[in-house]
Amino acid sequence: MTRPHWRQTGQEPDYRFSLANERTFLAWIRTALALMAGAVVLRQVAGGHPTGPGLLTGAALAACGLAAVLCVFAYRRWKANEMAMRHQQPLPASRFLLGLSWLLGAAALGMAWAVLHLP
Repeated sequence: MTRPHWRQTGQEPDYRFSLANERTFLAWIRTALALMAGAVVLRQVAGGHPTGPGLLTGAALAACGLAAVLCVFAYRRWKANEMAMRHQQPLPASRFLLGLSWLLGAAALGMAWAVLHLP
């Protein structure tokens, strides 16, 4: 398999840092898989829910959408970190993490409200 052109530039980083970067990538992928599993559960519960499938189906679709975004973000972040290490640059910062934290916090509060107020 040929390596992408960006992996042929710069200096090969210490394998320990590359492996740590890869573990972080895999953690993001596991999070995306957990969101998809949660979406399946929400969709299964939605069919028999008295408020109708709308709210829970919407939450399931949102979880699937977030999982897709996380997969894309995971690869882009892994690649950016790998490129920075190859060129001995500082690792790039990301505002995505702040937005994701706020989004998931709001989702958690919304789910808590639903648990307390929906039949």
